[in-house]
Amino acid sequence: MGTAAHGSNSNVNYLNEFKGIKSWLLSLDHKRIGLMYMISILTFFFVGGIMALLIRYELFAPGKQLLSPDQYNQVMTYHGAMMVFMVIVPGIPAILGNFFLPLQIGAADVAFPKLNLASWYVFMFGAAIAISTFFSTKVDTGWTFYTPYSIKTGTAVVAMVLAAFVMGMSSILTGLNFIVTVHKLRAPGMTMFKVPLFVWAIYSTAILQVIATPVLAITLLLLAAERLFGVGVFDPALGGDPVLFQHFFWFYSHPAVYIMILPAMGIVSELISAFSHKVIFGYKAIAYSSLGIAAVSFIVWGHHMFVSGQSEIAGVLFSFLTMLVGVPTAIKMFNWLATLYRGSVTFYSPMLYALGFLFLFAIGGVTGIMLASMGVDVHFHDTYFVVAHFHYVMVGGTLMALMGGFYYWFPKMFGKMVDDRLARMTFVLIFIGFNVTFFPQFILGAMGMPRRYFDYIAPYESLNKISTMGSWLIASGFLLSLYAMIKALKSGEKAPSNPWGAKTLEWQTSSPPPHFNFDKKPTVTGGPYDY
Repeated sequence: MGTAAHGSNSNVNYLNEFKGIKSWLLSLDHKRIGLMYMISILTFFFVGGIMALLIRYELFAPGKQLLSPDQYNQVMTYHGAMMVFMVIVPGIPAILGNFFLPLQIGAADVAFPKLNLASWYVFMFGAAIAISTFFSTKVDTGWTFYTPYSIKTGTAVVAMVLAAFVMGMSSILTGLNFIVTVHKLRAPGMTMFKVPLFVWAIYSTAILQVIATPVLAITLLLLAAERLFGVGVFDPALGGDPVLFQHFFWFYSHPAVYIMILPAMGIVSELISAFSHKVIFGYKAIAYSSLGIAAVSFIVWGHHMFVSGQSEIAGVLFSFLTMLVGVPTAIKMFNWLATLYRGSVTFYSPMLYALGFLFLFAIGGVTGIMLASMGVDVHFHDTYFVVAHFHYVMVGGTLMALMGGFYYWFPKMFGKMVDDRLARMTFVLIFIGFNVTFFPQFILGAMGMPRRYFDYIAPYESLNKISTMGSWLIASGFLLSLYAMIKALKSGEKAPSNPWGAKTLEWQTSSPPPHFNFDKKPTVTGGPYDY
């Protein structure tokens, strides 16, 4: 793709050039900030994962296993809120986006390094507010904070929505930083159509973060104002409309689904090109489809509300527009498959995660088209079918890609190679565990089992048992991943600059990179995937 000098002294890199905890907490280096995000987000993922295991354990059999009905609602709320607002929304942009976007465009850092550090502190402040509610009156509204219950419940809803508001501010700051970085700091010779597809995905996500997040912020402020001051916006007793909250909430939260999935698609584009040893098929189509998904995501929120009493005409329009999202998504899927076709494919662990993504995301996408059909959605609404669909997209999509990205870029981030045999085992455990956990939930939903219920009747028991056992497999897969990465950090073999033979710019500098990424500014001659 281009040329760049390796670090002159390969023993000095961003990890050891400055020492002490203060050098980390005040660092303006995008790579260090990415690692600080990684530590905090993986911690939240661990806590959210324990809550998921508690939910599945409670549903192992009818009747009470461990939690009371109130505790079950609280655990479910915290699982959803932590996984959405503290793990999946910030996950890929904050960790891998922060670390690799400047490297992939040949920049020394992001456009606003101080703003980048501030966004981490804002995120941690919001997370601290959310965690503080755990030690007061725990929130039990579900992660969607639906009115009128969220207005009337005596729990710490105001603090929780304030936490989501603050973390949203962090999201906006990060998005602004990335947009300016992509436009202003590309290496000489790198046009917009020479940037890697991961950069396109993060760029499209940043646009969504900047435009959509303020809508959630306003909604949550109105909810807090209603609780604190009795302003009648959503409460029918005060002349408000609870359905209005759903409109506001989903106007943000449906673009948020793409804030979660677009960066994952960017990672998959990188992995499939690198491990097929081919130029990505239809580069421009994939780049434009990222922008297309971002654009369409703003006009599909009404499919969450087919049973809310909105007009049939609105329902038909939202149904059609939702199915339209399938077009740019299918463009990506077909282009990835075309890249694999006749490629010299190597099945290292990152590639296994990319292929796992294709399989699971295809199921998530097809069931999404089913739910976009009003007649089907009326039957499946608020059942476990929706839970399964959501997890196939979010966990099967975003987390699969995030794991693939971690294993792919780990040598560049830390200068050590992960034991690929161990890494492949983690994929097998997570992939099988995921399908064992969530596929039965499609059947449970079709049978009519409602979501968010603490208890259920006997006909649902056998499938729930299978689902719970699958969750233990997933947990063992993630724990093995943690072991594999810690083992690599302690005793892994030293990574070469480009262990995978990939062509994008981040592989043109040493592993780990020096403080300013490149000894001299790289110049770009070919395209991003010239094999």
